Amino acid sequence: MLNNSLAPKRLEVLRELVPNARVIAFLVNPHNLSTPKQVREVQIAANSLGMQLHVLNASAANDIDAAFAALVQRGAGGLLMGADSIFQVQQDQVIALAALHKVPAIYEWPEFVKAGGLVTYCVDSIEGFRQVGIYVSRILNGAKPAELPVVQASKFELVVNLKTAKALGLKIEESFLRLADEVIE
Repeated sequence: MLNNSLAPKRLEVLRELVPNARVIAFLVNPHNLSTPKQVREVQIAANSLGMQLHVLNASAANDIDAAFAALVQRGAGGLLMGADSIFQVQQDQVIALAALHKVPAIYEWPEFVKAGGLVTYCVDSIEGFRQVGIYVSRILNGAKPAELPVVQASKFELVVNLKTAKALGLKIEESFLRLADEVIE
């Protein structure tokens, strides 16, 4: 689903929404095996965009509260969520803290935005599940899994919540909204 690989692109999207933010927090689970790679890739992207990146660790609900306190203390102008299931489980907590602290945040799944988060840029999960169904069908019809080609996602979605943007005091350009696959008002 490319969630780890999309983190640098999400940082670019966040920069489009908050172009004056020079300090960005990146919330990750330090116990996730893909975290070091995510952090390296996002740090490279942040450097190229002239942004300062603060990596915040959380692996449980109480860690998320502490991470947001650190985010505020460091003056982060935006939040990039790392790809990890702990954040999905704690979705309501993360969204509420971002709203409380008025921090523009970009998430890994559209469900966050539909629940009140600001924005997501991700692989189109419906297309991914459709592709899984095709592969299962091929295997059930006798194809050997090792002989099937690797398919990489090619369809992505950008979802924006205008109600949240307004609550954060963000003015989102019409040109940006035209790029969105879904705009929640």
